[in-house]
Amino acid sequence: MQDRKPISNVTAGIIIGAVMILLSCISIYLTNRGSNSSASSAVQWLTYLIMIAGLIVFINMYGKAMDYRESFGNLFSYGFKTTAVLTLLIIAFVVLFNVIFPDFKEKGMEMARQRMEEQGKLSESQMDQAIQITRKYFWVFAIGGTILGNLIIGAIGSLIGAAVTKKRPYNPLDQLNS
Repeated sequence: MQDRKPISNVTAGIIIGAVMILLSCISIYLTNRGSNSSASSAVQWLTYLIMIAGLIVFINMYGKAMDYRESFGNLFSYGFKTTAVLTLLIIAFVVLFNVIFPDFKEKGMEMARQRMEEQGKLSESQMDQAIQITRKYFWVFAIGGTILGNLIIGAIGSLIGAAVTKKRPYNPLDQLNS
């Protein structure tokens, strides 16, 4: 058997995060071109599917490189560490994007106001108050939402990846036979 070097969770996280950022940029481009928000929403869900699929693939590759001798817990740990890396990368992207394009935040506030007006459930003062709170805590919502969303989806992807990866438990008697 030839030794395989496993892909580190940092490398795997950077690869998956880069693909997610690329898809997010496509979504932003589609939204700014005046297309409907359903296309943007579909791309956002696609990024989550890419994240889960990427985690499953990299966990499987890691298990194979370790000759399928890793436990479920170790495989899950690898996937969740990968999720942490890609979450940090996406947070950096969100912060950098909003610093470079501050008008994007304002467009989002206007769209939120329009949606509230369309629903007609809030008075004018309640809408103003909601927008003020969103402006005040924008970074908390942006970073917190990114962390929470990615870690939940990453935990799901890591669980699936660890569950579907083949496992060949270590047998201590193998040492005695050789």
